[in-house]
Amino acid sequence: MKSEVKEILESVREGTLSVDDALLRLKTEPFDDIGFAKVDLHRRTRQGFPEVIYGAGKTPEQILGILRSMQRHGQDRILITRLSREAADEVSAAVPIRYFDTARVAWCGDAAPAGGIGRIVVATGGTSDIPVAEEAALTAEFLGNEVLRLYDVGVSGIHRLLSHKEEVMKASVIIAVAGMEGALASVIGGLADCPVIAVPTSVGYGAAFGGITALLSMLNSCASGVSVVNIDNGFGSGYLAAMINHMEVPK
Repeated sequence: MKSEVKEILESVREGTLSVDDALLRLKTEPFDDIGFAKVDLHRRTRQGFPEVIYGAGKTPEQILGILRSMQRHGQDRILITRLSREAADEVSAAVPIRYFDTARVAWCGDAAPAGGIGRIVVATGGTSDIPVAEEAALTAEFLGNEVLRLYDVGVSGIHRLLSHKEEVMKASVIIAVAGMEGALASVIGGLADCPVIAVPTSVGYGAAFGGITALLSMLNSCASGVSVVNIDNGFGSGYLAAMINHMEVPK
């Protein structure tokens, strides 16, 4: 994704932004200290995407404080993850947000326009993996990507996945979300010619050990091109997929 710094420099080159105004934008304070948090205001400038609010462990008042700091400094699109329904209700009473129950994700403002190299596919082994997959899908959509969901296509009925082989082959990035033994990532990795991000989930019976079995299975995948994020880390996979889908060839 084109960074904000690059956009500023290109605007100066094209004559749509003066050197002084560009310098002012780059010199803007890097963070806002609001006591209980130091809100990173330069995240988009450095990385292409703005800071995201992690809702778990924060009070609704703290979430609102961070959200309002972002808005004061011109951020009109804000993503909140791991937000409970109770906290979402309190936050939405003060600031309009769109809350997604299954993923426990909230959007403040609209998603960025879809763009990038192509389409991100989010696949799950089973229906029980959908909450983690939705966190991934909604994160990727919010950051400006087209997302296709392929849910309940696990290896216990491999024909379900193979019926979507064309979509798998055409993806620019695939997020494979699975618990149990986590085999879905290896199967998809053996079919696709794009990066595959494996997400182990805590779904499974006793010997699944809360996702550790799936994690170790995915880490030991024999398929090339498979990377692995932490257990139940839908957000991390969606963010990484968005970065890959917006990569540019350096000029």
